[in-house]
Amino acid sequence: MQTLTLDQANRIAAAALGAARRDGFRAMALVVLDAAGQLKLATREDGATPLRVDIAHGKAAAAFGMGVNTRTLHERASANPVFFNAIAPAHGGKFIAQTGAVVIVSADGQVLGAIGASGGTGDEDEAICIEGLRAAGLAHR
Repeated sequence: MQTLTLDQANRIAAAALGAARRDGFRAMALVVLDAAGQLKLATREDGATPLRVDIAHGKAAAAFGMGVNTRTLHERASANPVFFNAIAPAHGGKFIAQTGAVVIVSADGQVLGAIGASGGTGDEDEAICIEGLRAAGLAHR
């Protein structure tokens, strides 16, 4: 069974934040969760507002907990707001169905964790997560 290492998480974060700087995005925060849904890495760039880590964590936890990216969850939440509004309190507040997080998978499709970002638009957050995973040789869903 493959696991997500701290070294991989650091490489993902470095590449993701490098992409954010290259593209001129606002200061970002990133959270990487492992295959148990537990915190592997959290980082907040200088200038990122204090809530960014919590938001990134909520996005990553939502993607991990539901097994799909938060873009899909956001679409589903629009169609079923009562259900989705009930999940966050049931999950201790760590559930944000807003674009900006993806499930991390190995080349053979094994779930390794999730990554969430906050600081830019949802599209920007999602883009840097995906770029970080590609740089580490990992896939997403």
